[in-house]
Amino acid sequence: MSDNTINRSAELVQLMMKYQRRLFAYIMTMVPSRSDAEDILQEASLTICEKFPEFKIGTNFYSWACQIAYWKIRAARKKYATSKVIFNEEVLEVISQTRVEMEDELDHRHGALSRCLQKLNERDRRMVLVRYESGHNVKAAAQACGRTIQGAYKALTRIRKNLFDCVNIELASESP
Repeated sequence: MSDNTINRSAELVQLMMKYQRRLFAYIMTMVPSRSDAEDILQEASLTICEKFPEFKIGTNFYSWACQIAYWKIRAARKKYATSKVIFNEEVLEVISQTRVEMEDELDHRHGALSRCLQKLNERDRRMVLVRYESGHNVKAAAQACGRTIQGAYKALTRIRKNLFDCVNIELASESP
């Protein structure tokens, strides 16, 4: 294996690790269930790996990966034809276009949220990360942080408000 191939493989792994959650969230907006989204993410990930040599370094990997996912979603639509909830092609187009239009804003918000999470004390940060990143519920977050469930609900309400305010302040300070 050449050094270039190894470097490209490492780059692919890095990019996939960075954007996999966002790609999954994008897919979830357009399919009826979490298990369907997981299946499509797997299919899209395989295609991304296969087509990665075609990816141009310096371009937007997330947008490129979303385009691949979009076509996987469209291909899977036949499977969902009998589902109670199915978006027509126009809705899919609008969602896809909205993602493109909001990408910069969402990147800024994501960056601000990351900075704000770092400002939280360790206990509050752990509670948020256990609750949301791990997909656990409030009970699991309460147990992980040594709080009662009622205390966890109150703490999460306070933390969410603090994060909301912090993100808005961060974004306002970025504005020209």
